[in-house]
Parts: sequence; C-alpha cells; structure tokens
Amino acid sequence: MLFCNTQDLQTILNILYILNELLTVGGGRRVGVFVSKGGTGILLQLVLSGSKESPPSEELMLQLHSLLAKVGPKDRKFGVKARLNGALNVTVNLLKQNLQNHKLLLPCLQVLRVYSSNSVNAVSLGKNGVLELMFKIIGPYSKKNTSLLKVSLDTLGALLKSKTNARRAVDRAHVPVLLYIYQDWHRNDTRHRHMLIRKGVLGCLKNITNIKLGRKAFIDADGMRILYNTSTVSTVTKLPKTQSCLCPRVWLPVDDVVDESDDNDDVETENDTENEEEDKDHHNDDIETDINKLRPKETHSRPFEELKIYERFFLELSEDFQVMQDRHPFVSLVESSTSKNLINIVTFHFKTSDSPIFIDHDGCCDHSQVRPQPGQPPLLAGGVAARQGGGAEETLAEEWAEEEGGEGAVLEVPDTALLLPLHDPDLYVEMVKSTRSVPQYSEVAYPDYFGHVAPTFREHILERVYGVQRTKIFQDIERLIHPNDILDKVVYDLDIQSCPVIDDGESLKFNSQFESGNLRKAIQARKFEYDLVLNSDINSNHYHQWFYFEVSGMRVGAPYRFNIINCEKSNSQFNYGMQVLMYSVQEAISGRPRWVRTGTDICYYKNHFSRSSIAAGGQKGKSYYTMTFSMTFNHKDDVCYFAYHYPYTYSTLKMHLQKLEALRTPQIYMRQDILCETLGGNSCPLLTITAMPESTSNDQICQFRNRPLVFLSSRVHPGETNASWVMKGTLEFLMGSSPLAHSLREAYIFKIVPMLNPDGVVNGNHRCSLSGEDLNRQWQSPSPELHPTIYHTKSLLQYLAAIQRAPLVFCDYHGHSRKKNVFMYGCSLKETVWQTNISATSCELHEDLGYRTLPKILSQTAPAFSMASCSFVVERSKEATARVVVWREIGVQRSYTMESTLCGCDQGKYKGLQIGTRELEEMGAQFCVALLRLKRLTSPLELRNHAHLLDVESDLIETRCKVSRSDTCTHQGYYSKQELTLKIYTETIIFECETN
Repeated sequence: MLFCNTQDLQTILNILYILNELLTVGGGRRVGVFVSKGGTGILLQLVLSGSKESPPSEELMLQLHSLLAKVGPKDRKFGVKARLNGALNVTVNLLKQNLQNHKLLLPCLQVLRVYSSNSVNAVSLGKNGVLELMFKIIGPYSKKNTSLLKVSLDTLGALLKSKTNARRAVDRAHVPVLLYIYQDWHRNDTRHRHMLIRKGVLGCLKNITNIKLGRKAFIDADGMRILYNTSTVSTVTKLPKTQSCLCPRVWLPVDDVVDESDDNDDVETENDTENEEEDKDHHNDDIETDINKLRPKETHSRPFEELKIYERFFLELSEDFQVMQDRHPFVSLVESSTSKNLINIVTFHFKTSDSPIFIDHDGCCDHSQVRPQPGQPPLLAGGVAARQGGGAEETLAEEWAEEEGGEGAVLEVPDTALLLPLHDPDLYVEMVKSTRSVPQYSEVAYPDYFGHVAPTFREHILERVYGVQRTKIFQDIERLIHPNDILDKVVYDLDIQSCPVIDDGESLKFNSQFESGNLRKAIQARKFEYDLVLNSDINSNHYHQWFYFEVSGMRVGAPYRFNIINCEKSNSQFNYGMQVLMYSVQEAISGRPRWVRTGTDICYYKNHFSRSSIAAGGQKGKSYYTMTFSMTFNHKDDVCYFAYHYPYTYSTLKMHLQKLEALRTPQIYMRQDILCETLGGNSCPLLTITAMPESTSNDQICQFRNRPLVFLSSRVHPGETNASWVMKGTLEFLMGSSPLAHSLREAYIFKIVPMLNPDGVVNGNHRCSLSGEDLNRQWQSPSPELHPTIYHTKSLLQYLAAIQRAPLVFCDYHGHSRKKNVFMYGCSLKETVWQTNISATSCELHEDLGYRTLPKILSQTAPAFSMASCSFVVERSKEATARVVVWREIGVQRSYTMESTLCGCDQGKYKGLQIGTRELEEMGAQFCVALLRLKRLTSPLELRNHAHLLDVESDLIETRCKVSRSDTCTHQGYYSKQELTLKIYTETIIFECETN
C-alpha cells in the first residue's frame, strides 16, 4: 500500500480521506476486502508510529480511529491485533488526554467499544482505569453530545461483561449512579427521543447483575422498585428482556441437588478467553463433514449366530405356513436364556425430588425396594372405584358429589361406544392393573377412563394480545417488591409422600398420581394464582416439559392464573399460538368427553429461578423459564385435567391393541409378540400386519413371504404423545376393511413397535427411560440391560439385513415442540455435503434420489404435511438416532423421522388451526396411502393391476383440491390424474435408472 512508501503527513492524510469515503460508501463488502488484504494491521501500525510524534497529529489520529471504528467490527481478530501491536494503550492514553475534545473523543470511544468486545482486553482496560473514565463521560440528562453519551454507554456495557469489571463497578458504588442517571433521563426525556441512551444504561445494569454481588447491590439500591415504577408509566423500558438478570436469582422452591459452586457465580476472574482467536466457522458446525461416516457400513457388526434367535419374530417368513399358523400368537423374547435376566436386573425406589436414582452399569440399584406389583383395583382420581372387568361388580355409582360438595349424586360414564370403537372403560381398567409404575399408581385419571372424542369444531391458533408478556412479568416483579402480599402456601407436594395434598378448603386441589401424570409441587402465590413445579425425568435432573395433572375445588368465573416455573427450553410454541389441553369431567358426563384447547394470556419467558449446573449439563448461570396461562372454570364442583398435549398412556395402547386384534378378519394376518420387557417390568409389544395369502399354493406362499417390509416405531420420547396418535391412525388404517387397506396389506409386511419407551410413558417422563437416558441417542451401541427396547429393535433390523431382507422403509414417529406442520427428516449424502465446505468427487456423491419420493407423495396427499420443512441433512448430534443408524448400518435408504407439530399448521388446508387427534390420526392414515403409492412407484408394472384403486385415490386428492382455494392448489403443485400418474411414473423410471 501507499502508506508504506511515504512519510509525508499530508499524503497519508489524503489517502486516509479517500479510504474513509470508499469504506463509508462501499459498506461491509469493501471493508471485508480491506481486512482480507491486511489493512487492519497497517492502520494499527500507523496509530503506533503516529503516537511517537510529539505532539501527535490530532487530524491523523482522528482519521485513523474513524477508519478503525469501521474496520474493527469486521475483523474477528481486531482486539488481539490491537493488544499485541500496542495500539490499545495508545487509544487509552489519547482518551485520557482528550476528555474535553469531543471531536476526537467520539472515534476513540467507538474504537474502544470494539476493543472491549475481546474479554482479555476488557479486563486489561478495567485495570487501566477505563471504567472510571467512562463514568466521567456519562452523566445526567443533557441535550448536548447525546451521540457521545450513547457510544460511552455501549463501551461501558462491553467492559462490564467481564465479571472482574462488574465487581469493580460494585466496589466503587457505580450501581446507584447508574440508577440515578436512568431515573434522570427517564424523567426529562418525555418525548422518548433518546431511548437508546436509556437502553444503554439498562444494558450496563444487566451486565453488572450477572454476578451475585451485582444483584445484591442492585437490590440494596432499590433498583427493582425504581425500574418497576419507571416502566409502568413508559413503554420504552424493555424490562421483559432484562428482568431475569436484574431480579435476585433464587433456587426453585424444592429440595434439589445443587452444586455448591453454583451459589457463587463471581469466581471467574481471569477465565476471560479470547474468542476472536478461535478461527472457526460456526455456520453449520453440527453437520457431519466426514464422508466415511456418511457412507453405509459394509460389514455387519454382529455375527449371524447371535441374531438367529430373532427368527422367531418372523414366522411369516418361515418355510411351512401351516405350522406357523398353529403357533401361539404371543411370542416373547424374554423366554430365551440371553434375555431372561432382563426381568429382575433393576429395582427402583420412587423419589419425587430431582435427586437422581442412580443405577450402576452392573445392573445394581442403590435402593432395595421390590418392583411394584399390580395391586388393588385402581381408583378413579377423586376416590371413586373403577368398574371391574367383566361387569361383575359395578361400584362406579359412588356418592362422589357428597365428597366434593357437588350437586350431582351419581357419576355416569358417557356412552361413547359408537364414537370410540377402540375404547372400553372396563378393558382400560384391566390394562391398568397389569401396568407397572415406579410410584405404584393406584388411581386412574378420568380422561383415560372416559376416553376422548375429538371435537367437531375448529380450534384456531391463538392470537396473543400485544403486551401480555410485559404485563405478566410486571406481576411477577410485584411479588419481589411487595413480598408481604404473597401467600406462598404449598397446596400440593409430592416430596411429602405421606400426604401430598394439603386441603384447607380455600385453595385448589391438585393431583398427578396416575399413569403419565406429572406435577411435583403446587404453591398458591395469590388468591387465584398458583406456581407449579414439574418433576424431572426419573434418574435425571432435567427434561421438565411434559405435564399432566388434575385440578378440583375451583370457583366458577374466578380468573385463575397458572405458572409452570421450571421449563427448560429457551422458546416454545406457547409463544406462537399454542394452548394447553383441558378435560372437564362435568363436560364428559354431559356427553362431551374431550380434550379442548384452552387458556388465555399464554406466554413463555425466562424467569429468575436458577438452574443448578448439575441440572444444566455442567453449565452455570442457566435460568428456568415460565409458561403461564390464565383461565376461568365454567362448572361448579368440576374436576379438570390439564396436559401439555393429548395424553396417550401405555395402558391405552394395550387396550387399543386388544380391540384392534378383535377387528381381525380371516383376510388379515396380525400377530402380536412381546419383543422384550423394560427395566420397569412392562412388555414392549411388536406387531406384524399383512394380508393372508389367498391360498396355500406355492405361488401364493412365495408372494406372501417375499413382500417388502416396512418397519415403523413410535413414542421413544414419552412427552411426544402426538406420535402415538399418529401411530393409532396408522394401525386403524392397516386393520381397516377399505380396498386401499387391503391393497396395502397385500403390498407389504409391516413390523411395528408402537411404543419404544413404555416406562417413560407410564411414569410421566418427557424424554428419558428409567435409565435416565434419551433412548433415541443410544442406537449406535445400545445396552441390552439399560436400553432393552432399543437393543432388541435394532437386533430385529440387523437380522433382516443379515438375511438380505432389509426394510424398504423405516420410519420413527416423533413430535416437535418448536415447529409447525408435519414433516420428515431423512438422510442424504449429497444434501449433507452440499451444506458444508468439504470437497467430494461426483463418484463419491452418487446417490439414489428415492429417499425424497415418500415425502413428496405425502406433501401432495396429507393436508398437514409440509415438504418445505423437511430436511435430509445428517448432523453430528443425530448420529446415534434411529433414523441415521438404520440408514448407515442397516442400509435402509428410506429411513425417516416423521415429526408432528404439537401446535398447529401454517400452510395448507389446516393453516391457522391447532392440530388435534383427528388430524394426527388422519396423518397416520395418509402415511399408509403414501406407502401404497410408493409401492406402485417402485413396481410400476403393477399400476395396470390396480387401476380401480388409482381412481379412488385420485378422487381423494381431487376432493382435497376442491376444498382448498384454486390458487393454493396450483401453488402447492397439484396435478390432474393423468399428469400426476405420468409425473410419478417418470420420476420412478429416473430413480430406478440411477439405482441400476
């Protein structure tokens, strides 16, 4: 550059003028080029050499710092370069000597702001007295030099991110000064022209209160009251974003396991790191970049002799069909010597605190209590005995109303037999009696007993009123300012095992002691406001998300507010229109047994409760989140249930499977095996469904045995109950009598594990099994002792691969808490590589595009499905999931996770509606229709043999198009019957050509 070839000051200034204009007009792209050519180092060198002049040229320093202020934010190593070069001290000295020279002071502060973003620089600047310099510049309200004040506050905020500097600010009593400055600007800036200055002061306070000493100083200076009073009369203060830091941090009101070091967050002194030195691209850093890990494994990890015991689960593939038909339909793997030991390996002692129940890997437990055994006949929650199976004793007509003070005398079971063909209250109770839970549940929740009939009306995604979150947070802050107004009365506590329900007649009564229930503690904060604490997953300290509990003793018309105060995720669909589910017993008795979306003023935000590092995976300083909703009750003496999503218990599954088996006709081949027993002693069912051969001729038996396999699984995460409702839709379709269902059974053999985590479902977990682990992260190396359902399911797939019968399709049903619609995750080598910077030859990237066919079909037929939300990228964090392991180790190209929203849809026929069980079951049925079309695509010659079914299917698609607006249909790519058939047939030929 010309700088290197001249010592003339005026020449250098002229060059700097030109550069300043070029970089000002050119924007970020020009600055990036300037940085890449080494421009930053030259400018810093000029600063150093210019400072040696006596006195330094003010104009030169002004131009250099103006340029550095533009260049610095684009150079990730700017702070390191300035410190090593010595320019950092030059800028500080210049600042100290020119406090009254506002023309030079402004660019120096702008550069100092960038310097301070480096944590090591921030500590160094604090030691050199820059913190005190900033407090000399900032001050009370003034109409002069507001730009200078704004930059000073930004610089001060950056410096205070260092805990060392935050402590220094507390020690020098700067917290009251900042509060005074904020009050003064708030009082005088009546037209809100200088909001950025007030935000800058709040940012400084926020960074100081990141440490315990800072929070104490803030409270001692009456900071909560000052900010509250100023915020209630101004919409400028963004208090919701800073509330969790400005409030005093406290632990949850439960007996938690806490790391002692968590109580002191001020310890980090010299742990500030230089983030700029990490020359690492964080974009797409979770995507797998090792091509070897993206290729299928060529060798099987287990010898075939080990896998031969799984032959018993594939009787339909055996040589003698007649012998197979004579065998008992229930076959359990636990009868074999290799698996019998699974039954009594672990016993549990129920604990409701977040303290983990440790299970060592030798299969021993720290507690000696025996496994829960099926006990007395279950009671309906509320103390009413359930009817006994077989109808011998019907004790349901208890005087429930006398205990509850109600008007009705007899509890009646609504007649829903026609609406719910798979539901039977008596049968459900029988199923409950054989279900094993850690706390030995003896009650049955009314919704599970009565059943759920999907409402016929639409439930729209809730529009949140502007300012709701702000109002809720202010109400929370009022508690801290006026603690004497808070009742703080515990009304339900599972930690008191002898008497968890505290009933004084003045408060709501809570209960969660039933299958899939989850509520640990309820605290009455105000007359109609309750704080609720959820249980963590058993053997874990976290995963607080799923809830299912009962409420009674309510007053009609009273405005109740419920706050779930220990949520963990940083955001939720509750902020985007999702409502909680409520089930009213009074409504059910009146003939409307259903879960309905309910609640107003729903929002989700960070609160001031601290998470221990144990519960936060070793990370300190994490906070919990509050999910709050308000509602009024419509019926006196009602019993209501609230749930995160539509509950679907393990006992419900067993009841549905038994009812489905009763629907079997001579044309349907259905077999239910017991794959294994879980840690808790519950059976994991395995279903086989296909069509019976038309005769026992060799041709028919051969066709029967050689049908391609489809492997489906569901509910590995207990809190994703929508996955079970989708599976229910799939199972009902497969067992149906429609021509499409018959054709589908003739096309495939279905292997289905409808619930991979029965223990988690039974015990109200959100994500884990009783081992305290996420089972969908155990597929690479599952343990037969700790992860039996995953181990044996994977073994089934390994056996199929060993006999050259790997499934055509594998799909694991899930639920998604942060996205809308239904969509799929698949696996693609090409699409993964395209998202990264790695280079690969076209030969390495050769891949059959067939993995996209099934999602494409679903996007054309299933109203809730969104192709735009699908992804086929393989991420490192998902390498041990079912989808990726089955794709890579078993060699299944069409290996998917199908995610169903917990909230609703933002496209298609259901746009703007919350999803319900009707739509979820429809999705399961549509998945079956898509499989039938996939079969026709992979065997195009069969199209001529199923012309009548194509007509039926085409009619269904055309009917859907008529329901939607014509422009929507065009936009989403709907075709006429002939166009659709031709398009799919052409794509199939292309796919098959690539494969061959």
